[in-house]
Amino acid sequence: MTVQRTLEVWKLGLVKYLDALKLQEKLMSDRKIGKVSDLVLSLQHHPTYTLGKRKTYHNLLIPESDLKSLGAELHYTERGGDITFHGPRQAVLYPIFSLREIGFGARKYVEGLESVMIEVASMHGVKARPGDKGETGVWVRDRKIGAIGVRISSGITCHGLAFNIDPDLGWYENIVPCGLEGKGVTSLKREVPGELPSDDVIHHQLIQCLARTFRFSNLQIKQDIPIF
Repeated sequence: MTVQRTLEVWKLGLVKYLDALKLQEKLMSDRKIGKVSDLVLSLQHHPTYTLGKRKTYHNLLIPESDLKSLGAELHYTERGGDITFHGPRQAVLYPIFSLREIGFGARKYVEGLESVMIEVASMHGVKARPGDKGETGVWVRDRKIGAIGVRISSGITCHGLAFNIDPDLGWYENIVPCGLEGKGVTSLKREVPGELPSDDVIHHQLIQCLARTFRFSNLQIKQDIPIF
């Protein structure tokens, strides 16, 4: 008999990065003790640069003191990966999953996140691919359209994927994106000649692909959730 598994989806809208980070930490702890089931946070961030646990500060190309005047923040995290940017019009999914319960190892999990973004890009006629050796995330030719950075603790995931719908790509000029010299970034808007559906529709496409990839049968959508 096939087990029917439900994925809880928290649609949070535009969220400050630190608020989302604190929420993930709380939910990770709750997931470890079975207080919550597998869920995913679906959101966008205010302009924010984040560094992974390697803290590759040299890939920030402007003084940190300049960020405030630009309206951006910088945060250090315990995820994998290098420096990246989050901002409005970029879809972010943070799955809080038990890898044991979904039946995925760490490598297959990351490959699953890649396939989610590749599938959504293809829905809009864009041919995306996983990165070549040494490249993380998802690419359209030699330009990155989706980033992945995960943290796994006691088999529970947090952080996740960021898919460029139509962010201001000028923000990427201040960093070496994901630490890869000479590589560019792109967005769904840049690659699609016609009109795109709303951000909410694309968020939901990502959620549906995530659910299929990790074998969830049903979605339970929650909106207007007070974070703290």
